[in-house]
Amino acid sequence: MPELLQALLLAVLATASAVRLGLARHGHDEANQPALFSALLALALAAGGGACAAARLGVGLDTLHAERWLLQATLLLGLPLAGIAALALSRRSTWSRPTWGRVIIGLCVFFELARRFERSDEYAAMLAVVSALLIAYAGLLRWPARRTALAGLVAALLALLSASWNGLVFRHPLADYQMLCLALLCPLLAWLLPNLAIQFDQRDEMPA
Repeated sequence: MPELLQALLLAVLATASAVRLGLARHGHDEANQPALFSALLALALAAGGGACAAARLGVGLDTLHAERWLLQATLLLGLPLAGIAALALSRRSTWSRPTWGRVIIGLCVFFELARRFERSDEYAAMLAVVSALLIAYAGLLRWPARRTALAGLVAALLALLSASWNGLVFRHPLADYQMLCLALLCPLLAWLLPNLAIQFDQRDEMPA
């Protein structure tokens, strides 16, 4: 698939997913808002990276630096935020807004350190594994809700494929389709995260 088409898909799907998740936030109580906002930030970063890539490849704008930074931020900040949010929503962990702020600041610090020491690929791969495990675990916690569990497993796989494994142990066959994997991951996260909390509430209301 041409790189331009991947970039366009990422920009469009990530933007649409961010809008969907933003609208879905209104149906949740205040306790879930910080987690959903953190996931919304991940989708916004992905949308920005896709838009910069599309502008560079489509009309020749000089957006390569912004594109690389946003895509790195998506992997090193957005993806772990989505994983932590999925875990918090599935387990109904009510973290305060200051706590989520500290999580974001901590990830930003480690993101900048990895970038400065040129260890972004290794750090992104580690975060992808951790984030994938969190997303898969969060989905499986909703069993026997098969659709939610399956969405969690597929999202976890796409999170692993989205990481840059270049120069590490191996190069996976979809390494040239990183933006496509991110594009497919965004709608899944936009559907999965609100449903984790909703299905938990519905299960609580079922008679024993």
